[in-house]
Amino acid sequence: MSVKHVISRGVELGRSVIQLGLLKPAGRLAAKFRGERLRVGQPARTVQPQTFLPVRYRYFRMSLRGLAAQLQSGGFRRFGGSGSPRNRAVFLAFGLGVGLIEQQLDDDRRSAATCQEIQSVFTKKKYCSPLKSFTFGYKLEDYVIGKQIGKGSNAAVYEAAAPFAVPRDRESDRCSLKDQPSEDGEGATGSLRSPSGSLGIYPLAVKMMWNFGAGSSSEAILRSMSQELVPASPHAMKQEKEEQIALNGYFGEVPKRVSAHPNVIRVFRAFTADVPLLPGAQEEYPDVLPARLNPEGLGNNRTLFLVMKNYPCTLRQYLEVNVPSRREGSLMVLQLLEGVDHLYRQGIAHRDLKSDNVLLEFDSEGCPRLVITDFGCCLAQSDSSLQLPFNTMWVNRGGNSCLMAPEVVTAVPGQGVVINYSKADAWAVGAISYEILSQANPFYGAGGLDCRNFQEIQLPALPASVSADMQLVVKLLLRRNPNKRASARVAANMLHLSLWGRRALTNQDSAGMKKLADWLLCQSAVVLLRGCGPSGSSVEAELQRCFLSNLDLEDLRLAVSFLMYGQEQGRASIMSL
Repeated sequence: MSVKHVISRGVELGRSVIQLGLLKPAGRLAAKFRGERLRVGQPARTVQPQTFLPVRYRYFRMSLRGLAAQLQSGGFRRFGGSGSPRNRAVFLAFGLGVGLIEQQLDDDRRSAATCQEIQSVFTKKKYCSPLKSFTFGYKLEDYVIGKQIGKGSNAAVYEAAAPFAVPRDRESDRCSLKDQPSEDGEGATGSLRSPSGSLGIYPLAVKMMWNFGAGSSSEAILRSMSQELVPASPHAMKQEKEEQIALNGYFGEVPKRVSAHPNVIRVFRAFTADVPLLPGAQEEYPDVLPARLNPEGLGNNRTLFLVMKNYPCTLRQYLEVNVPSRREGSLMVLQLLEGVDHLYRQGIAHRDLKSDNVLLEFDSEGCPRLVITDFGCCLAQSDSSLQLPFNTMWVNRGGNSCLMAPEVVTAVPGQGVVINYSKADAWAVGAISYEILSQANPFYGAGGLDCRNFQEIQLPALPASVSADMQLVVKLLLRRNPNKRASARVAANMLHLSLWGRRALTNQDSAGMKKLADWLLCQSAVVLLRGCGPSGSSVEAELQRCFLSNLDLEDLRLAVSFLMYGQEQGRASIMSL
């Protein structure tokens, strides 16, 4: 029997073993052959699955043909014979292994194609703001300004209304809390109020930036505060105004415009105007007023105004008087991860995530919907690298030092030093998760952990009521080493699978994705049949659409591996008791 024939029989046998499910460890063998292992590094996004897997598959097949030719020509002589039973057994075993790996690569190719097809379906329909497009509103005089609803270190926020604004659904006003101002309020565009409050009358919020050193020309103001325009809609400024002004941004780069997303704030209008004397200005922020309004004021006459949707409260305000259920907590953390991943995919790092910079409303089912706001400290580079040269101490690392990722806060300026922000926001989500899960943020307060030198073993345990999957996600997000930290996408995939795909993971091997691919197809059909449009859609429907529109085989496999690892660790802990 020829070497080629023996190997062919082994390949056929290997395929049969995979198809009949007779050898479950075969998936692990194939995964090991591919060089995959349990890791938390972010897979490279520059190579798409539809190009990567077929090329790898073709290269593998070519290597097999070359190896078979070598064995055909000289394999028998090296093994000391021409056709002995021993040699036939060796080559049969080799063929069996090749068949197992070859079949697994076929499965990978089909799974990658399935992910790509689902992704293309759900990315065609872009998310749109629930408010209709404005037809005007490029002047402060176009708005009726109400009371102050937020104040921070660089801006004050007021409720507002305009004739063209669409009244908001009263379901979003269900924050059953008494009216009270924000203590911190930086970046907040909402305040706590009851359904009988003024949120329905004032569906918009106007954020007035404080202008100390940008001058009073529109061009200088927009250049200095251009990061605030990152979440702006395409028509936020008058077209002729935008064409005349070259926006440089804080780092000398033209800021990107992030596309619409249900978990990222949308700026409907942005314009410069003379600073008015708004309610509470003399009492709340007299020093930032211009001299014409306050002789001792230090502010300039003109500043930037941003018009956004008004929200009932911030995440911090909500958590002060509410305890989310187990499922609500998972959905809230998942929304933050989806928002951070959306920013990351477009080359943007927020760099100031905290519960005060997350706004909250409710969907039609009463589930909290979270929105990331306040982009004044964001990093938005044209090359999307999220790597900031740190050659001098004057380079701005970002805001909120308490929730600054270890690789950012410990960076020492010097020649050639670069800060990588690709997983910094994901780390902040891990810290905020403690607040959402009814625990004190471990990095706040006088006795809190210091993100510069804390050890992972020092992280406090989450309540026993928190699911094992959620505890694993938080643990992975708070890894000190960014190379071992889960990305926002992988962490989000873990929660998606935990919430909706648990049955698909039963007896699932980390390399075998066929059962999971079948579940993805079923899940896609369910979401499409629900017809989750952008207006009035539920939080769960929005999250499922985000998940399906960002499918990536490598990210999905890594999420599955983590979940399986967590299950094995849980079983080992139980057995050790």
